[in-house]
Amino acid sequence: MRTARSIMGFLGFALLAGFILLPLAQTLFLSFLSTIPREGIPEGQATLLNYRNIVAMPALREAVLNSIIYALLNVLLCLAVGLPAAYAFSRYRFVGDRHFFFLLLAFRVTPPVVLSLPVFILFAKVGLVNSPVGIALAHCLFNIPITIWILESFISGIPREFDETAFLDGHNLPGFFVKHLIPAIAPGIGVAAFFCFIFSWVEVVIARILTVTAGKPITMAINALFGFQTDIGLVMAMTVVSLIPGVAMIWFVRNHISRGFVVRV
Repeated sequence: MRTARSIMGFLGFALLAGFILLPLAQTLFLSFLSTIPREGIPEGQATLLNYRNIVAMPALREAVLNSIIYALLNVLLCLAVGLPAAYAFSRYRFVGDRHFFFLLLAFRVTPPVVLSLPVFILFAKVGLVNSPVGIALAHCLFNIPITIWILESFISGIPREFDETAFLDGHNLPGFFVKHLIPAIAPGIGVAAFFCFIFSWVEVVIARILTVTAGKPITMAINALFGFQTDIGLVMAMTVVSLIPGVAMIWFVRNHISRGFVVRV
């Protein structure tokens, strides 16, 4: 009876996993398939032409580079701002600190479309439209609050004696951050970097509004490929390419993420 139940459970899990992974498998399969006749390659033939076209087409190549630039820049900005802010919230008390902390989180739950017009008007005046830098700064509105929230919880889990010991040893605040605090909360930094990168990489609304004529990210490049005669193979190849940086980010911080989620939140 127990064996039959185990087999049914395994089959159910296998069916669910197959259902979830089927779109990904189909995407990968179609990315290596010629879906329209092109360059002498008939429809339905296995080929690397779709990936070669991504490298050969300047618009697609630049879109991939733009997305990588603004996603990584956003992570760096959020960590640079969020770490000292989180330390201040954790170690110091000031009037309205909890209310200000709640206000920061309110930005994170605000739909991006609500702030899209004010952000566009402001960035247009200072020349940050059509630039990966502008997208990275706009994404900071949503990612810095979550960065502060994550890092504050990790810093609060470290006793204050940890700081005092470092200061007694002669470290100043920047030295303490680099040599002691950052290694101690590395799992939290990994978790924060992961969330910032993923949000910035997949976000569409702000990226679309701020890239009217140039600087388009990979999401907009994929959307532009749809037309009267869509090259499905090329779209799927771009989709696969768009997954690679996210998977690489997960691989890079995998140990920190696994440790980070079991620390006090």
